[in-house]
Amino acid sequence: MASATKFICLVGLVVLVSFVRLQNVDAAGECGKSSPDNEAMKMIPCAEAAQDENAPVSATCCTQVRQIGHNPSCLCAVMLSSTAKSSGIKPEIAITIPKRCNIANRPIGYKCGAYTLP
Repeated sequence: MASATKFICLVGLVVLVSFVRLQNVDAAGECGKSSPDNEAMKMIPCAEAAQDENAPVSATCCTQVRQIGHNPSCLCAVMLSSTAKSSGIKPEIAITIPKRCNIANRPIGYKCGAYTLP
């Protein structure tokens, strides 16, 4: 009888730990349930403007920055993501895009790694 009780307790503990781990997997990060790398893929229209500060910023890019920019921590995570880095994005230039898009309610002074939003 004691063995059966221990077994049931052990199974219950395993189920509880599994449930907690599944909850952590679904937890929201900087960009909600989407990863910064997935959000970075939406920023493809900004690629040229994020590599050259003299390149024009497209309207499509500005639209994407406005959408992601509602959450400054997500925007920061996107600019510093591995997808952005592997695409040749320069964070010191990418961080100027909200200003170059004339986004009035951009998070001026927000710290993004070693960079500050102008």
